[in-house]
Amino acid sequence: MTILVEHFSDSRVEEKKVVEERSDELVLDGGFVVPKSKETNGFDAPDINFLGHSFRDYENGASERQQGVEEFYRMQHINQTYDFVKKMRKEYGKLDKMEMSIWECCELLNNVVDDSDPDLDEPQIQHLLQTAEAIRRDYPDEDWLHLTALIHDLGKVLLLPEFGGLPQWAVVGDTFPVGCTFDSSNIHHKYFKGNNDNNNPKYNTKNGVYNEGCGLDNVLMSWGHDDYMYLVAKENGTTLPHAGLFIIRYHSFYPLHKAGAYTHLMNDEDRDDLKWLHVFNKYDLYSKSKVLVDVEQVKPYYISLINKYFPAKLKW
Repeated sequence: MTILVEHFSDSRVEEKKVVEERSDELVLDGGFVVPKSKETNGFDAPDINFLGHSFRDYENGASERQQGVEEFYRMQHINQTYDFVKKMRKEYGKLDKMEMSIWECCELLNNVVDDSDPDLDEPQIQHLLQTAEAIRRDYPDEDWLHLTALIHDLGKVLLLPEFGGLPQWAVVGDTFPVGCTFDSSNIHHKYFKGNNDNNNPKYNTKNGVYNEGCGLDNVLMSWGHDDYMYLVAKENGTTLPHAGLFIIRYHSFYPLHKAGAYTHLMNDEDRDDLKWLHVFNKYDLYSKSKVLVDVEQVKPYYISLINKYFPAKLKW
């Protein structure tokens, strides 16, 4: 397959070409089928999702689902303030909700559907495995990236009653920094006018409470599953590389990795890690499919990775 990664200097993510026998599709472990490139072997990003729409189409208001997605972003943009994020980080940073393994958390996601996602209506565990299996096919030696794909959305358990049953706007959707101006590249930007921080001179400038080049580790992001899973992984002593933690925390930060906004807050380590996030994002977005992975067939492989990079039980 060919992956075009613009401006990447890291040899690990240079353009990859695999030459094998051609057929009309690729069947990955677990029975997950993805289209095969007409030019080279591998995973091609499709033009439309399984619903027949463009991916991340937030402007087509014809369907009830699209209207629900817009209402979600209205609520998110109004309520995600600097003070709200600090409150959530303090509460959930205690990690006192439950003790369980990574795989047990994966199974809990069978009860979760993300209302903010216009491209997916399957239980989340299938999205995790579809993403991980597609990456595993094209990056077989980067096992940390396979596991990162498997766990990147586990923080969505915040929607469940045992984790407080937070509203969707406090768990899912695109993320963005708080404590500085809301960049116009944010989806449905118009709704930020109802956010109290929008009129606060402490928070509504380009840098806000931050210094240019401070590094994203020092920036508060809107609260949700990304930041929560980042805290869980970090505080439980994962041995995933920093790039894996970066992917977990910023995979929904579309204003950065799609529109190039907020780069003035990044440092050199962020710029290195962003190369891997660009690779990951293609699979996170475009591998969503109605063709499901055979969970039991792939489970032993992912259990082995969990044991390699995480303790047996984690505090959540």
